[in-house]
Amino acid sequence: MNPIRPSYQALDLARQVLRIEGEAVLALTSRLDDTFLCALELILNSRGRVIVSGIGKSGHVGRKIAATLASTGTPAFFVHPAEASHGDLGMITGEDVVIAISNSGESDELLNILPAIKRQGAKLIAMTGNSASTLARDADAHLDAGVAQEACPLNLAPTASTTAALAMGDAIAVALLDARGFDAEDFARSHPGGSLGRRQLKIIRVREVMRTGEAIPVVPPEANVAACVCEITRGTIGMTVVVSTERQVLGIFTDGDLRRAVLKHPDLHGLVARDIMTAKPRVMHPDKLVDEAVEMMERFKINQIPVVDDDGILVGALNMHDLFQAKAI
Repeated sequence: MNPIRPSYQALDLARQVLRIEGEAVLALTSRLDDTFLCALELILNSRGRVIVSGIGKSGHVGRKIAATLASTGTPAFFVHPAEASHGDLGMITGEDVVIAISNSGESDELLNILPAIKRQGAKLIAMTGNSASTLARDADAHLDAGVAQEACPLNLAPTASTTAALAMGDAIAVALLDARGFDAEDFARSHPGGSLGRRQLKIIRVREVMRTGEAIPVVPPEANVAACVCEITRGTIGMTVVVSTERQVLGIFTDGDLRRAVLKHPDLHGLVARDIMTAKPRVMHPDKLVDEAVEMMERFKINQIPVVDDDGILVGALNMHDLFQAKAI
């Protein structure tokens, strides 16, 4: 059997798919208005949960939206509309908000459970591509997620429409996250099983793992190179902090600074910390999460961070090994 080799036409088609789907998502921005705010208000003022429902591809999108809501501070779960007709409607209470997703707005499975949802007293948010549909008309708030065309060359397979619905769901989740004041600590509590959760099963602050007092290697700006090297060796974190008499951080002197100084100044005699330190280094506040320290180290490719208070006074020091010991990495 001869292998099938895709042609460059496949690349053109793939690029067209991404362009169509990207344009479909961008088109949603102009449709976000007071109706979107109304939908958020329904959820924020609800004493129950958010129930997401949809059939087919909309169902797959709905499951993801429910998962995103739940992980960002809005209790939510997915109910299959066909199963709802056979008992799962008992999961929905009058205090809940139902998000029903259907591109046509005429999905029989959703319309069949609509009267029961209304009788229960739950609020209904419809997300459809047809503002004149039955689902849109009967909803307490309708979110228009319609698209000009599907990315499928046949204009049949749900592609751009499902991408748009997914993006609209993310917009709802993030807007609710912000409105609730949901922060990194809250996120960590709802993700105990992932890498973030493993780092923050206990929410750890920098002050809990930083080195303090005599364990912080420090030198004055007038210290000679030999004194700097001795302090780096004593501190065992690969740097010494250069501080003023008021313990303001002026810079840091690291193993890397020493190597660069040797290359630039074959004779180090007469040089002091001020001459060869890294001025204005990255610093961290003791009340920050250790995860933020990890992110800073990875982003700027550094291994040590001085820790300063609100006045810029040195109160601690942190290196990558400390974070390993705290199981922050």
